[in-house]
Amino acid sequence: MQNGKLGLNSQYVRGPDDRGLIFWMGAQMRRVITYGTFDLLHYGHIRLLQRCKEQGDYLVVALSSDEFNAGKGKKSYFSYEERKHMLEAIRYVDLVIPEDNWEQKVSDVEKYHIDAFVMGDDWEGKFDFLKDKCEVIYLPRTPEISTTRIKSELAGS
Repeated sequence: MQNGKLGLNSQYVRGPDDRGLIFWMGAQMRRVITYGTFDLLHYGHIRLLQRCKEQGDYLVVALSSDEFNAGKGKKSYFSYEERKHMLEAIRYVDLVIPEDNWEQKVSDVEKYHIDAFVMGDDWEGKFDFLKDKCEVIYLPRTPEISTTRIKSELAGS
């Protein structure tokens, strides 16, 4: 590991325990998590995932389930399985897990041994309660693009 990053010939090695820790040549990797719906996947999503991955070595993406979105009054164009499949094809993403409720963030941080919790700055301050468990980082959004804007423009055409 060099500067906290893995080289081209790096290999993931599972630890001997059942906690799912991932090691590289004996050093624990820095694990990062982010959350989102990732519907109508676009450049802003890719940039967010890239910047999340830059915060560590292993990126977990908690993807809003269809049921969770329905409970929030949101309708996704793509199903959970379709969105999951697209995210798994992105090189920055190491693991996709379902987000089923607002409350699971603490248990996810503990279960996946997260070192950094990363969200867009539109959530600034909302997850500061996690700071006693991991680093909390709010990244600036990619300007001029959002799923809401894309849906609005498509509806207007």
